[in-house]
Amino acid sequence: MQMIWAETALLPTGWANEVCIEVDGQGQISNVQSEAPAPAQAMRVPMLLPAPVNVHSHAFQRAMAGLTERRGPDPSDSFWTWRQLMFRFLDRLSPGHIEAITAFVQMEILEAGYGASVEFHYLHHQPGGIAYDDIAETSARVVAASDQTGMGLCLLPVHYQFGGCDQRGLSAGQFRFGNRFEQFQTLHDAAQDHIKHASVDSAIGVAPHSLRAVGVNDLKRYSAVFPTGPIHMHLAEQRAEVAEVEEHWGARPVTWALDNMELDARWCLIHCTQMTPEETVALARSGVVAGLCPITESSLGDGIFAAVRWVDNGGAFAIGSDSNIRISLSEELRTLDYSQRLRDGTRAALASPDKSTGRRMFDSMLQGGAQASGRKTGRIEAGCWADMLALDTGSEHMCGREGDTALDAWIFAGDDRLVTDVWSAGRHMVQSGQHVQRGPIVAAYKRTIDALRDAL
Repeated sequence: MQMIWAETALLPTGWANEVCIEVDGQGQISNVQSEAPAPAQAMRVPMLLPAPVNVHSHAFQRAMAGLTERRGPDPSDSFWTWRQLMFRFLDRLSPGHIEAITAFVQMEILEAGYGASVEFHYLHHQPGGIAYDDIAETSARVVAASDQTGMGLCLLPVHYQFGGCDQRGLSAGQFRFGNRFEQFQTLHDAAQDHIKHASVDSAIGVAPHSLRAVGVNDLKRYSAVFPTGPIHMHLAEQRAEVAEVEEHWGARPVTWALDNMELDARWCLIHCTQMTPEETVALARSGVVAGLCPITESSLGDGIFAAVRWVDNGGAFAIGSDSNIRISLSEELRTLDYSQRLRDGTRAALASPDKSTGRRMFDSMLQGGAQASGRKTGRIEAGCWADMLALDTGSEHMCGREGDTALDAWIFAGDDRLVTDVWSAGRHMVQSGQHVQRGPIVAAYKRTIDALRDAL
């Protein structure tokens, strides 16, 4: 059993002082008591928060960060030119490379303050598309990375079958992703076997990649074929995607999904940056979670999510790092709110009458992340996984700040260097601001980047 004592902590009932948290041997919180004296054996922290879930990561893309910022010959450089660069890079990645890059990303996710991560994993096969002897070989490498980093993992094997809404074949850069529906079910079963041997808080879900990559009939039956666990899918990310779906399927992506798929609380729809006001309201009220990745959406020119209208209609959202071009929890939230301000010419766009901007976003992210991952987390209370982060209130950025104002100071005036400690299901993986295995993880990542130098 572990004991952590916080001068102040954010509990489901609000801010509390002198909080003692007991964590059992399985990594679950067993008891929480406020106004409690500090036990002699307890670890003391100044401020303790629930650690949110990172709901959308493509770990392997981290190795490309900073290398796609030159404009190509097309003056309208966009997501689609970046995508072609990514495809060329993929053919060089071995399972060992994938494991080393994933471990590095998971380390950075933990150091940023997240307590768990959802890996949207679609790089399944060998170059050319031939399956490995273990069809879930690369999924096994993601699981192995989580064993090394102590990251709470929800693995989402991705179904990717077609090159577009017209069901054309995959291009050369996509061969490593591709599976027919029956083959994908086999892959998912194999990945599930690997998850069974991971830490007790590990989980598995499923991810039809997008409307353009999965057939109409398969999309309609996902909830029935996979009756348990989270279901994630990219939706309405780019204008070209909207036009393609509308041309071939007769409706905009969000409208088609609402009309043809059994959308409910199990679904997390990623990006949704191209929605009409009517689609925003309807999707928000469906019970799904919007998986937002503001840094990546900014980097790729995806557009701005209608967050104000979404939350005003009861919509849940969560945050992910997606391409992992930069992994920063505080910056994701800051970018989300600032994008609303810039679009609408307003301030404190996501604040509410009773909560500051930072507090409202943080609470929404905690709730949405727990729902989207199927993980009992996001609350410092008995029965939840001990996913927690501590902030340095002694920093000059936090001096004199308390409660919601302290959250605002971290998100808008500070950065993730204020995160001192992180626990994932009770595993104390970040201490004094650094992952406990940072040295060997970084060394393996550097060796991988050196081996891939000519491909990058």
